[in-house]
Amino acid sequence: MFADQSEQSCEPVGSPIGRFHHDKQVALYTSCTKEGASVAIKRYVKSDDPERIIVPLQINAERIYDVRNTEFSKRASIVWQDCIEKGEPAPTWKYSDIARKAGAQGILYASRSRPDLTHLVLFDVTDGIVIQAGNAKAWYTSSAPQ
Repeated sequence: MFADQSEQSCEPVGSPIGRFHHDKQVALYTSCTKEGASVAIKRYVKSDDPERIIVPLQINAERIYDVRNTEFSKRASIVWQDCIEKGEPAPTWKYSDIARKAGAQGILYASRSRPDLTHLVLFDVTDGIVIQAGNAKAWYTSSAPQ
């Protein structure tokens, strides 16, 4: 996340749509590792971006759907933005809507470009579900000096 947003690490995204949310649904996207976070945002990073940080989180949820290594995971790995650009809904919304209706607090899913890495989207970010678990640290792309 951008360094100037460090106080928002446990808050849902502000965008009205994303891979697993639409119509302003609650969603907090994270990754299980620093490497996973780097892979997840790669397509969004621009050379003139402000400073970024990585924030460790503790997740206290009981109903997380794990769809890694499933047929759903393969279908969820599409580039959802391509569908939106064509004026179509993202097919991933259907799956997250099903999970939400079934009471899931989130979904664990494999990275599209690196299936060995795991991402998490939370639908429930009420008090105590997401807690900052340490200090924010500077984040660098893999090509930048560390």
